[in-house]
Amino acid sequence: MSKLIKPGGYISLDDTKVVNPLLHLDKLERAGAHPAGPLPYTEEEEQEIVQAKQLKEQILRDAEQLAEEQIRQAMEEAHQVKEQAKQELDSWWQEQRRLDLEERERSQAQGFQEGYDTGVQQAKEDISKQYENTMAEARTILEQAYETKRQIIRDAEPFLIELSCAIAEKIVQQQLTVSPEWVLAMTKEMLARKRERGTITLCVAPQSFAYLQGARDELKLVVDSQAELEIVPDSSVQDQGCVVRSEFGSIDARIETQLAEIKNALLEVAAAQEGALDEE
Repeated sequence: MSKLIKPGGYISLDDTKVVNPLLHLDKLERAGAHPAGPLPYTEEEEQEIVQAKQLKEQILRDAEQLAEEQIRQAMEEAHQVKEQAKQELDSWWQEQRRLDLEERERSQAQGFQEGYDTGVQQAKEDISKQYENTMAEARTILEQAYETKRQIIRDAEPFLIELSCAIAEKIVQQQLTVSPEWVLAMTKEMLARKRERGTITLCVAPQSFAYLQGARDELKLVVDSQAELEIVPDSSVQDQGCVVRSEFGSIDARIETQLAEIKNALLEVAAAQEGALDEE
């Protein structure tokens, strides 16, 4: 997991292969490549996305509210313990003064004052020790409350990551469906990485085959002039992504694969942060 904790600004080649296609979609959207008007979601799809986002936000709010309530209760309990200790100390002093007055009236013996002072000192030490123990208990209660808050958030993180990735996949798939030019742009970017000669096979989803086959001449412009480009439908590609194969290896640019890599990276980061908190 520590392999993902890198200096700021550093992005490895493998990370670039996973994230760049989706970043390219974002650039196209900001450049105005998508059609005007809102995305044609169905009412059911919009409800699913809204409900998923609301569920995510509700989990965080509930976790925060529960943790804050526990902290508030712990602080109130600590305050009550402190006040009780203070009242006990005041009561003891009042009682001691009363006893002192009665004892002075009953006895004028020479050794009385020495014994009295010794008793007072011992009582002070006992009360001080009791007060320290009480404050230590209050600190322990507060620490347990903060740990409970951290644990609630840690337990919620994997589910929130899964939920966020599911929402992202639905949005990306819908955008690629209504904006086929984005599919072409992403495919060209993947092919541009294969600056090789020989046969380059572009495996695409069956539903995207006709569209990309029609753009074959445009796609050939991004590969080596000595390379032969083959476009084939592949049932293993279920989305608008693609897989580029050559004798030197392959590039898996399927949307589901890239989102899975992103999700795994986020889970590793969350686990690393949890480990750092545990060390503290």
